[in-house]
Amino acid sequence: MPTDSEAGVLLLNSDVVPRREIHEILGLVQGHTVFAIWLGKDLSALIRLILGGELTEYTEMMGTARAAATSRMIAQAAQMGADAIINVRYMTTSVVGSAAELLAYGTAVKLSK
Repeated sequence: MPTDSEAGVLLLNSDVVPRREIHEILGLVQGHTVFAIWLGKDLSALIRLILGGELTEYTEMMGTARAAATSRMIAQAAQMGADAIINVRYMTTSVVGSAAELLAYGTAVKLSK
C-alpha cells in the first residue's frame, strides 16, 4: 500500500493547499477497514478497563486500522490522478464485539502547476 509520499499525494485537513491553487476537484475518495483484536488481548484490555489505564491493545489496533484506511484512500486518489486530498476526515464505529470500522475520506483535487 502506498504512503502519501510514495504516491505523491498531499493530505490536508483543510480546504486549501498553502501556496498552491486547486485546478480541478476530482471528487470524494475513501478508504475503510474493519479490524478486531485477538480474544486474549481483548480479555487483557477488559481487565485494564476495570483497573484503569490506557487500553494499548485498542490503541495499536486503531493505529493499524487508520494507516490501512488512509493508504486505501491515497491509492484511490492516485488512480484518479490527484495531487492532493483536502478535507481529510476519519470516522469510526463499532461493528460487533471488539471489531471496529475505520473510514478515511476526503476530496481528491488536482493542483495548478
